[in-house]
Amino acid sequence: MQVQKSFKDKKTSGTLYLVPTPIGNLQDMTFRAVATLKEVDFICAEDTRNTGLLLKYFDIATKQISFHEHNAYEKIPDLIDLLISGRSLAQVSDAGMPSISDPGHDLVKAAIDNDIAVVALPGASAGITALIASGLAPQPHIFYGFLPRKAGQQKSFFESKSLYPETQIFYESPYRVKDTLANMLTCYGDRQVVLVRELTKLFEEYQRGSISEILSYLEETPLKGECLLIVSGFQVDSEVELTAEVDLVSLVQKEIQAGAKPNQAIKTVAKAYQVNRQELYQQFHDL
Repeated sequence: MQVQKSFKDKKTSGTLYLVPTPIGNLQDMTFRAVATLKEVDFICAEDTRNTGLLLKYFDIATKQISFHEHNAYEKIPDLIDLLISGRSLAQVSDAGMPSISDPGHDLVKAAIDNDIAVVALPGASAGITALIASGLAPQPHIFYGFLPRKAGQQKSFFESKSLYPETQIFYESPYRVKDTLANMLTCYGDRQVVLVRELTKLFEEYQRGSISEILSYLEETPLKGECLLIVSGFQVDSEVELTAEVDLVSLVQKEIQAGAKPNQAIKTVAKAYQVNRQELYQQFHDL
């Protein structure tokens, strides 16, 4: 067990700060984020050129260290040595919260393993920001980040999540959104979805409707800019008439074929169809 007292304990090692950066609008940078970036010894940046523009805008002179998915393995030991020696580091991504879809998580784990304090600053997060304005249920929700690119892998992914009742959040390229929605329609049915683009920027846009409606709209309207997809979770009442004719065992087997472990598949189906998990377990194993 480990207890971290972020600001009370006196330590000889430095602190790793996780500093969020704007996702489009520079006015979303917080006072605390600016102050922290000025005070630390080094800034670990996913793209030093991109972060350099941000630092210049806020008159921050702190030296950068390049830290991204292609050099993380070799850089983490050096960064940990700096922290152990008493230097403080700030880790930033190109936009939004560090450790989300970038190598920051591995650095955080290494810091914790070395009893180094890790302090996260609150700030911009594209997924949560889009979710609360989407109109879909904000909780419970699941954030998945970027989807598999290959169609077969993507369909398998969607099939394994098709019975999840939680609102789901995805990042996607504007060049793949139509194909992704088509795969989603095949696996999920025609659920409600919100396509969000250019979040916090001048051309911010929310496209709300069924998956088929959004697909039709995109046929006539070219899509540009950074995108998120937020899709409603599985709803028993609206999507499936729960009767004795529903073959729950077959649904469990479908989940397993999609990659889920048997117990997890049973749990997912039981939750989606609001049945007793133990009874479904016995039914599946023919007990």
